[in-house]
Amino acid sequence: MTNPPIAKKIAHYATNHAIKHNDDYHWLRADNWQEVMQKPEKLDSEIRNYLEAENNYFEEKFGKENKNLSEEIYQEIRARIKEDNSSVPFPHDEYSYFSKMLTGKQYAQLIRTPRNGGKEEILLDCNIEAGEGYFGFGGASHSPNHELLIWSCDKKGSEYYTIYVRDLKTGKELKDEIKNANGSGVWSADSKSFYYSELDENHRPFRVLKHILGTKQSDDEVVYEEKDSGFFVGVGKTLSGNYILINAHDHLTSEVWLIDAKKQSKAKLIAKRKTGHEYDVDERDGQLFIRTNIDNAQDFKIVTTTIDKPEVENWQDFIPAKDGVLILDTIVIKNHLIRLERIEGLPRIIAHDFATGKEEAISFEEEAYSLSMGVGYEFDTSTIRFSYSSPTTPNQTYDLDLNTGKRTLLKEQEIPSGHNKDDYITRRIFATANDGEKIPVTLLYSKNFKQNGKAPTLLYGYGSYGMSMPAAFSISTLSLVDRGFVYAIAHIRGGMEKGYAWYKNGRHKKKINSFTDFLSVADMLIEQKFTSKKNIVAMGGSAGGMLMGAVANMRPEIFAGIIAQVPFVDVLNTMLDDTLPLTPPEWPEWGNPIKSESDYKLIASYSPYDNISAQDYPAIFALGGLTDPRVTYWEPAKWVAKLRSLKTSNEALFLKTNMEAGHGGASGRFERIKETALTYAFAIWCTNKQNK
Repeated sequence: MTNPPIAKKIAHYATNHAIKHNDDYHWLRADNWQEVMQKPEKLDSEIRNYLEAENNYFEEKFGKENKNLSEEIYQEIRARIKEDNSSVPFPHDEYSYFSKMLTGKQYAQLIRTPRNGGKEEILLDCNIEAGEGYFGFGGASHSPNHELLIWSCDKKGSEYYTIYVRDLKTGKELKDEIKNANGSGVWSADSKSFYYSELDENHRPFRVLKHILGTKQSDDEVVYEEKDSGFFVGVGKTLSGNYILINAHDHLTSEVWLIDAKKQSKAKLIAKRKTGHEYDVDERDGQLFIRTNIDNAQDFKIVTTTIDKPEVENWQDFIPAKDGVLILDTIVIKNHLIRLERIEGLPRIIAHDFATGKEEAISFEEEAYSLSMGVGYEFDTSTIRFSYSSPTTPNQTYDLDLNTGKRTLLKEQEIPSGHNKDDYITRRIFATANDGEKIPVTLLYSKNFKQNGKAPTLLYGYGSYGMSMPAAFSISTLSLVDRGFVYAIAHIRGGMEKGYAWYKNGRHKKKINSFTDFLSVADMLIEQKFTSKKNIVAMGGSAGGMLMGAVANMRPEIFAGIIAQVPFVDVLNTMLDDTLPLTPPEWPEWGNPIKSESDYKLIASYSPYDNISAQDYPAIFALGGLTDPRVTYWEPAKWVAKLRSLKTSNEALFLKTNMEAGHGGASGRFERIKETALTYAFAIWCTNKQNK
């Protein structure tokens, strides 16, 4: 019988604020981690051997035994995918652009046709570019004159992208090649140059450069460089095509600069950064439309000013703030401003007519649903596109003509193996938090479900960075629901499901609310007999993995299992290490334990790795990625090593490290399905063990 790997202990002491701290598993953090991100083969052999021993243990103790179940779930999910599938084309000038997936292929093709239909032209086939290894597509953008394509990819999983320029007449790459980019680039109006953001050695997008076609990367002009290590820099473009946007931001503060896309003039500041002020900018006929939280507009408002007078003192309210109505996003087209809002936890789209001031709302009647919007490439249009789905309803894509009000269904997600939405029930219920707050919970279960406390449940949570978990259709969760599971999403504080205040009350000094909210949801599901104690598998990834680690420490007895995907569990050590890619920008979210003793003690009080104790833990499955720049591989590795040394239960404890991928896991669509199938097999295995 295979024994679990036992990681050696090497004392490693650090002192902060006169507090001495030991980390026995610090040695798992490779000293050359920056090199390993781009050259995984450079990983220290002792560390590699340990990670591979954990992988082998997982395969021996779980993988082999559950191979058939994993394969069965994989085939089910794959059978729900229409493999030869195309996105709905977006028109632009004389062409229409879209992507296409082919049967049996892992990646998309980028295609264009004449606007009114005709022969397809393959601009980029990612299946060819990917080869046999990891392939992370960083995006693509055709030039304004439709003759060139800039596109980018990452072949290590480290998210260091290389930008290429393709001549669409010949299908060949130009000599221009940009290394260490943060995704793709943004074209200037004349199609002769593009702008991109560059990553530093700590994986921080820290500056924007302009590349002129035909020149060397070393000659690129730096148009903006961010000196504050806590800020990231991104580059975009207004839909009007008139301005290049440079956005410098952390999690709480932003600053926007504009460059005339035609004149390519010096970057112009809109509003100087002020801690806690977030804003973004769009433009129409020389007028700026700014979504902002200035003047205590915590759920945001929209203001206007002119391009020649962008300063804050010239801002005029256009759409006033309204508490409880969170403005998530805006799109400005020639005659309309469209905004995506969330009210009472549900999204809606509002279209505002500039000429008449009239507004049209788009919303739906289901208890829980997801809604998104877009307009594609064209500014002079009266048509917007939106997509709708719910846990029971596959995705539907519509065009709405804002002049006539006509709504046209363009595409409905096909489920080749069959799907009857009437076989399932979506619910939106509420749990009561410790302080009386009502926590939204989205449920999906079979119409044959009996509310008697016997059903297994997968409870998913995230609750960080203001990110809201959509109540969207998922082809994969059906494999659990069809096996009698209740699938539940806990919309806990730290997200923005109930407005910006919902986020503020689940971050920094109030982070504990995220954890206790999740546990309150679990208790409610038990009390109302949706499930029972030891019949719940909790699941979360990244910052949601921190949630998993925290609730495992706080209330391990209520869970049958914990699935922690690329889990951010070593919070204190990571926030003390300002050389890591995300640490300085993360301080506003969690606190800065280097400067603040109170922040140090706060983080130390809940950091999952630092709060492991000698107690009975449920079965745990942790997944990591060797080249992950967001949650480094050693976080789940250290967590599992320490858990194994202290836990008193005999429940399974597994670590699986993807040695050829990063934060997003496997890159191909079928490989990602295999990972999902594996985690769902673990959830079924855990609950089956408890119910025997």
